[in-house]
Amino acid sequence: MPVTKTTTTTKTTSTSVAVDGTATTTTKTVSHSTYANTDPRSIKQRLDEDGYVVMDGLVSDEQMITLRDACDRAVAKARNGEWKLRRVVGVQFPPWGEEAEDCWGVQHIMHPDMHEPEFAKWYGSDKLLDAVCEILESKEPELQLELFNLLINPEHKDFCLEWHRDDVRPEVEAEEELERLSIPHYGTQWNTALYDDSCLYIIPKSHNRIRTKEERDININEPLSLDMPGAIAVHLKAGQTVFYNNNIMHRAVYDKSKKRATLHGCMGTVNGGPHRARNILQHGVKWMREERFKETLPARLLPLYANLISLANSNEGKDLGY
Repeated sequence: MPVTKTTTTTKTTSTSVAVDGTATTTTKTVSHSTYANTDPRSIKQRLDEDGYVVMDGLVSDEQMITLRDACDRAVAKARNGEWKLRRVVGVQFPPWGEEAEDCWGVQHIMHPDMHEPEFAKWYGSDKLLDAVCEILESKEPELQLELFNLLINPEHKDFCLEWHRDDVRPEVEAEEELERLSIPHYGTQWNTALYDDSCLYIIPKSHNRIRTKEERDININEPLSLDMPGAIAVHLKAGQTVFYNNNIMHRAVYDKSKKRATLHGCMGTVNGGPHRARNILQHGVKWMREERFKETLPARLLPLYANLISLANSNEGKDLGY
């Protein structure tokens, strides 16, 4: 579906977090992205060139109802401590540990102990798989089942993620940064908003170049700054999905006052090898080896599951350099 980006400037409420985790909410003028179906470029071309692309139509009206209900139950389990696999407020990357006063994400929502089959049904849905195949220019048997999590609003305290690339550390020098950015991804990741969501901030086109001097300085010394040059907020309406390169410069703002339930997933291809394993296996997928998890999957996902297990087996015991 061709789309073009229109950037409008509006006032929005954002939150910054000090080193001790204390959050301060401020109002700032930022750019928001909206989309119209006029861009002649393909989905893959837009993603390759801009580092992100927004799509409509991957969640039906019926799926919206069942997924929202499933998310409400998953969030309740995470907040009351019944579900320990959570993204903990105050901690940006894994490991998050099992103890938490508040959380900003629910991990592994396809886990059989979550007892929410709607998540796997949607992860294996026609429209999503078709979109991933188009983006990766792959046939479905080449796809690899990977991660599926839920991003939510904290209950008690606002929280922010620092500016980062998922697979390049902030302190690396330009030569290593360029080397890491040149590695093919063999995969894609996405956020699908079940409620209006303006949490994600990005620097368009930053996925295929090294940082400027100013960007690097902010990234290292002021990683929660709202004054990153060229940054925009990606505004998603309920039901929209943003696919993005995980090495685009990005951050996120988690406002406790606004309900968020955004499906955060990724898929790869069998061609990714250790590069794909580096991103995926650090999140802990031992439970996926269990037969009872395999039994919960729709038949269409079984070949993708087999590809994931093959990846895990071929990289078992290796230092992947997380």
